[in-house]
Amino acid sequence: MELQRVLPGISTEQLRSRLNRMVADGLLTRQRYREVPPRVDYELTERARDLLPVVGALARWGARWAWSPPRPDESIDIGAILRTLPGLAMPRSFEGMVEVTVVRRAGDMKRYVLTARHGRVTVVERSAPEADVKITGPERAWVEALGPDASRTELEIVGDESVAEAFLDALAPLAVREAEVA
Repeated sequence: MELQRVLPGISTEQLRSRLNRMVADGLLTRQRYREVPPRVDYELTERARDLLPVVGALARWGARWAWSPPRPDESIDIGAILRTLPGLAMPRSFEGMVEVTVVRRAGDMKRYVLTARHGRVTVVERSAPEADVKITGPERAWVEALGPDASRTELEIVGDESVAEAFLDALAPLAVREAEVA
């Protein structure tokens, strides 16, 4: 199950129960396919999409008040951070498609495609040969880039550097704080 993969530590029964509750609460729609193996797709409802600004506000609060360097034994899920982006208001000047590659401690890579249009961002987990820019780096470098110093020294940028800079500037905690003041 894809959701179980991105939510480590949750049991199948816990996940099933929470998804069923979210369907019952009108936050998700559920589509079951008659395939082998069985497949079920969930999609956010309009009611749930209305919560995205709340998720974004929590992300901004966390960046401002709770960010600290990770402990040596602490694992940071960069994908979880990226998945909060649809709830953040992005500068309208940032338009484009960015492929983010996170090289994890185990050596495997996770790829995310972020597409920004009209101040809104979508995030999907895949590669994007058609991206305007590709930004790659180890987890540690992404933690630094998303942290208070917004250091980009270990990130490799291939493609339109202006799109990369606009994207990274929009994610920087300083930009988040300035957006709150504006």
